[in-house]
Amino acid sequence: MKPARVRARSIFGQLTTASILIAVIAVGVLFAVTTITVQRQARASLSATVSTDLAGLIDIYATAGREELLRRVADRQAVVSLEGRRSHYMVADGAGRLLAGDVRRWPQINSARSEEGFVTLADGTEVYAQGARLAPDLQLLAAREYDRDRSALAVLSAAFLAVGAAIVGAVAFVAWITARHLARRMDAVNAALGAAADGRAASFPARQRGGDEIDEVAGHGARLLARQAQLLKAYKQVSEHVAHEVRTPLMHLDNRLGAAMQARPENAGGPIGQSREDIRAILSMLDSLLDIASAESRRGDLAGLAEIDMSALAESLADLYEGSAEDAGLTLETAIAPGVTMLGERMQITRLLSNLLDNAIKYVPEGGRVRLILRPGPSVTVEDDGPGIPRDQRDRVFERFSRATAPGDKPGHGLGLALSRAIAERHGLVLRLGDAPRGAQFILEPAP
Repeated sequence: MKPARVRARSIFGQLTTASILIAVIAVGVLFAVTTITVQRQARASLSATVSTDLAGLIDIYATAGREELLRRVADRQAVVSLEGRRSHYMVADGAGRLLAGDVRRWPQINSARSEEGFVTLADGTEVYAQGARLAPDLQLLAAREYDRDRSALAVLSAAFLAVGAAIVGAVAFVAWITARHLARRMDAVNAALGAAADGRAASFPARQRGGDEIDEVAGHGARLLARQAQLLKAYKQVSEHVAHEVRTPLMHLDNRLGAAMQARPENAGGPIGQSREDIRAILSMLDSLLDIASAESRRGDLAGLAEIDMSALAESLADLYEGSAEDAGLTLETAIAPGVTMLGERMQITRLLSNLLDNAIKYVPEGGRVRLILRPGPSVTVEDDGPGIPRDQRDRVFERFSRATAPGDKPGHGLGLALSRAIAERHGLVLRLGDAPRGAQFILEPAP
């Protein structure tokens, strides 16, 4: 089974979250500043009103005396200020006993220092009050209720919070829409690059009107892939042309050396025999290159494909390689599901599986284990408990002429896995490395 892709957290999601957080902080700060400012202004207004009222009464006392002050306090209790703040007064003697007014008990206000502030009267009424000492045995208190100020502040706060929530919601909505649009475009670019990395056709998203950084990245990616495709095509053409042109002269040379060996049998094991072995190794390499080219050129072509009994083919290969595994001191295990079939070219699939089994038997040390697994799909797994493939070489192990440098490495041209992958792709399959805890694991399965 192909491992699930772990998706990193989107940067556009992070930007959306950051935008919402900034909007919330900005609204919160603005709300706090506005609330504090309104509260200070309300306090200043209350202080000015109470101070003015108190100063008027003190002036009455200074000009008309104590009796006039008591009479005027009684008159003012019935007056409601223009601001809608109800007035409260108290004229008391030096011991705090009531002489006039509606406040029954002197609050926590120091009249000697003309203190002022928010206090709660004996009946529970919350007021802003200021006191003053008019004489050693006479003190005066003026107060204003501020419940309407508090109600106005509550209404203002509710309205501010509603508007703030609407602003945050609007920012969140716009940020989400924008981030989603950008994420879709970036996903399209990533999908195109991923398809190119997997060897599939890549299609970059259309350029947006005016263009932006994502369009620039997509443009650079498209040009890079086009350039890479040109270089790869030229590389393949050269290698295939060389393989085709060199193969025939080498075969003629091998035939001439064979004739020379027949003429002089005493030279069969000497330089001439070694030269023939080298020539045959080169011919094998050239044949592999031509086979790779043939498989790649027929990718997706259904011509020549027929229904293959994969279960029977796997059983046949297991029987064939069992002797080779025993000779190498290895154990070949199988887990082959019955009745598995696929549309393919029998000889090519046989060569693909043979390459994988050859590799496993060649690299696993004596006493090791090789396992061939076939499941419906078809899904084929060839795994072993040998030295495995170094992690820094896993990305290029399927490239031409690329060979792992693991312990116990054997001579070769590095074309077997490249040919196996080309055959797999020709049949609409994917050949990849698995994440086995030990050894190498090759998995062949249908392309997604």
